[in-house]
Amino acid sequence: MVKWRRHLHRHPELSFQERQTSDLIAGLLEQWGLEVRRGVAGTGIVGRLRGGLPGRSIALRADIDALPIQDAKDCEYRSSVPGVMHACGHDGHTAQLLGVARYYSLHREETAGDRVFLFQPGEEVLPGGAIQMIADGALDEVDAIYGVHLWSPFPYGTAATRAGEFMATPDEFEIEILGRGGHGGLPHECRDALLAGASLIVALQTIVSRSVNPLEAAVLSVGRFAAGSANNVIAESSRLTGTVRSFNPDVRALVRSRMEEIVKHTCDMHGCEYRFRYFEGYPPVVNDSREAARVLRYIAEQLPDSGEGACERIMAGEDFSYYLQRKPGCFFFVGAGGPEGDSPPHHHPRFDIQEEAMLHAARLLIAVADDSALDG
Repeated sequence: MVKWRRHLHRHPELSFQERQTSDLIAGLLEQWGLEVRRGVAGTGIVGRLRGGLPGRSIALRADIDALPIQDAKDCEYRSSVPGVMHACGHDGHTAQLLGVARYYSLHREETAGDRVFLFQPGEEVLPGGAIQMIADGALDEVDAIYGVHLWSPFPYGTAATRAGEFMATPDEFEIEILGRGGHGGLPHECRDALLAGASLIVALQTIVSRSVNPLEAAVLSVGRFAAGSANNVIAESSRLTGTVRSFNPDVRALVRSRMEEIVKHTCDMHGCEYRFRYFEGYPPVVNDSREAARVLRYIAEQLPDSGEGACERIMAGEDFSYYLQRKPGCFFFVGAGGPEGDSPPHHHPRFDIQEEAMLHAARLLIAVADDSALDG
């Protein structure tokens, strides 16, 4: 798994461009005697292993795409592709699921039911690859599905999940403000789009603090603000982009509605026009209660340092949610960070994982899949 993971880390590919990654996966699965379907959702792979004993069909999923981030690590397996790196652990997800597939290929006769391996492209971009995998039949003849995310905020040697709501909806927005530029010494002749944007950033933060019920969860983050061309020029336009996270559909609708109101009134106040675009992301990840209990049982058995293994809700998003809307299952985290909690976060230029965590993830996937296959 380490060898596969480091190869993928050196050769990352962006969402829906994972051709070499896909070829590597398909070649190994075919070599091990699995039934392989290529080109699912464009660059995805579905592999099926038919066990020698009766049982249910269990799907296991890994995402395979990288991010448009420059790798800033100094190690022998750093990315060789400028501006692209595996900054979220998908290389590890792919490698550990390949390890699980290899295990089952060596234990085919004593395996109950089928194992379906979903290697999914495009998790990092909306609308995501999961919904396209489903449309292409990836869940056909599947009884349950499980997925795992190597998670650097959790220390190596732990794992966690929860029943019900687990991860949030990752919506996105773009706001373009159109003013009238001019000389920095003559501001009265201009409509300052930079000032309007700065005012808007502050005003938008009141939505969560003053409009959303404090007993509900919501996040509104402006991640990018671009304006201006010179130090003595009033900006003619500015652009803001960001994300909204929530669990409750009513909260989601409220935040969007209040955003539209605040954008309009703030731009009116500054005499500017605007364009507002809002993109609804994946639904929240909602784990089946029975399947979450199954995963938590094996977390407690295999990784006792996890305690009870139940964690709080996470405001990150995941398109694994689409699979869970159609089949019972569970998504869970396996700790891949350092013991002191000082590992670079996901989507950071120096992101890395404790590679031994892949073995924990593989063992948990195998235990859960074997148990679920017999639980008809």
